[in-house]
Amino acid sequence: MGVMVSCDKILAKAKELDADVIGLSGLITPSLDEMVHVAKEMERLKFTVPLLIGGATTSAAHTAIKIAQHYSGPVVHVLDASRSVPVTTSLLSEDQRAGFVAENLAKQQKLRDNYLGGPKKETLSLAEARAAGPKYDWTNYTPPVPAFTGTRVIDDPSLRELANYIDWTPFFHAWELRGVWDRKTGVLKTKNAEGAAEAAKLYQDAMAWVDRLIEEKRFVARGIYGFFPANQDGDDIIVWTDETRSSERYRFHSLRQQLKKDSGKPNVALSDWVAPVGTAAAKDYIGGFVVGIHGADEFAAELDKQHDPYGSIMVKAIADRFAEAFAELLHHRARVDWGYETETELTHDQLIHENYQGIRPAPGYPAQPDHTEKPPLFELLGATDATGVYLTESCAMHPGAAVCGLYFSHPESHYFALSELQKDQIEDYAKRKGMTLEETEKWLGPWLGYA
Repeated sequence: MGVMVSCDKILAKAKELDADVIGLSGLITPSLDEMVHVAKEMERLKFTVPLLIGGATTSAAHTAIKIAQHYSGPVVHVLDASRSVPVTTSLLSEDQRAGFVAENLAKQQKLRDNYLGGPKKETLSLAEARAAGPKYDWTNYTPPVPAFTGTRVIDDPSLRELANYIDWTPFFHAWELRGVWDRKTGVLKTKNAEGAAEAAKLYQDAMAWVDRLIEEKRFVARGIYGFFPANQDGDDIIVWTDETRSSERYRFHSLRQQLKKDSGKPNVALSDWVAPVGTAAAKDYIGGFVVGIHGADEFAAELDKQHDPYGSIMVKAIADRFAEAFAELLHHRARVDWGYETETELTHDQLIHENYQGIRPAPGYPAQPDHTEKPPLFELLGATDATGVYLTESCAMHPGAAVCGLYFSHPESHYFALSELQKDQIEDYAKRKGMTLEETEKWLGPWLGYA
């Protein structure tokens, strides 16, 4: 039915069509609470049809613990869209339904039991986690200085150039073909011979669509990136108004790992990779970017009207790849502008496999799962006016084929994941952001380590 459709409209349409199944997809954290609301409403209105739960922010555990308890009909977590076919087949089969539902209920009960009574991972208090953070010698570190501060707009770059930066591995995963795409051979490396053959056909289809999209000028790419004077202030990152570093312009907030580590590795936060205020290395910088691919939704809608769902799905999947490719191209330019990488230092294969210094973490992803860090990034860059990409009330980006994030140049910076966040950190984080505890818990629900 589309994006951000209200519960009332979903259930009214289901009644109108006498739907056999209702499916909900959640791409950002606020949709998780809405899924609970839909389940409650289905129960109140005496629905009995199966409810499928999927999307990037969902999980089998969250579905079992938070959603399934509110609806007496079957509630099934589906890992991705391709798996909805066998799941739906089982649910609608007279022979398979009872067994499938019973097995699903048993799995969900086990997940609930493990959550409530299973062994808990050992965690640190926020003070302990901060004490276990990395210890860098800022006295002998000289941060790279970018060639410019402020922003640069990249408007309508060559799609042919962007295509060189595409990593096709996630594209195949979206079609349930597991493996790693080899750029040199154009082959998906997988132990499944049948899957490799299917991937080869899919790749040829995709390349034909890429040629068509470029020739018909169906996509327009728009992006912006920039650099700003910045310093660490505890677990926050201050962005200064200018090089005098006397007036604060914005502040980004990071979260710190709280799981206890036996490996001796530090408990990191993104702020660790920006030089602290008052150190010898204090002349540091942070970067940011927003990119979007326009035209995919409109073309997909045309194809849907022409009864070509395969083409519609293909166009959206390729748009996502172009958005990621644009983000990779801009990051390449940013590292060159920052002076610690040359234009031809790395091959496209090395770029795709991220064999370089620095990271570009995005709000909503494992290192910073809080989507509310997007608005200050968009404001800092002036992103909406420059790119046409805007944020919804739930901090989702539109168009959907869009990527945003921060740039870190520190040689030790790396991607990481957060989990089991404890209440002391959430309280501290809420205070730093000027949010209520309840609101903060809502945005970070899947990553909380407490009930």
